Amino acid sequence: MRLFTALDLPGEVVHKLESFVARIKPTARIHWSPPANLHVTTKFIGEWPNDRLAELQIALAAMRERPAIEMSIAKVGFHPNETSPRVFWCGIHAEGLETLASDTDSATASVGVPRESRAYSPHLTLARIKDRLDLQPLHTAIAAIPSLDFGHFTARSFYLYRSEMRPTGSVYTKLAEFPFSKR
Repeated sequence: MRLFTALDLPGEVVHKLESFVARIKPTARIHWSPPANLHVTTKFIGEWPNDRLAELQIALAAMRERPAIEMSIAKVGFHPNETSPRVFWCGIHAEGLETLASDTDSATASVGVPRESRAYSPHLTLARIKDRLDLQPLHTAIAAIPSLDFGHFTARSFYLYRSEMRPTGSVYTKLAEFPFSKR
């Protein structure tokens, strides 16, 4: 099974992102992510054997306690750049998120998951761009939106998800929740 760890977005943030995407979607024929699938990935685990799922969950549950993480979802951009973009993303600011990602990387490495080779870069993937297109209409639509602040929330736990590829797109299923505080 294909796994990752992530933080959920509250309904209010998802709704704002959904409204934003609905407004700009007609301007670009790119591969839009369903807003209901948006999440803040902290570790991509990849393929993991079913018979070792409990071992992975024990390693994640053993992570040290931490305070809740205040999250801010705002701004948009393109990766790797605006002239040859592959990903259209929404920004995330959250003190403590990078530490959570690092701790998750260490916990999963303890059971054999390869460590991350790149620096952690939190974002929400709003769309993937596979072809070279004229994205000026998208840029114009974004510039016309008065605020790119999609909300703030407090994360108190993270989740282990299974990702299944289907003809209609990815389907994510929560397998376990890991509260930041054990109390």
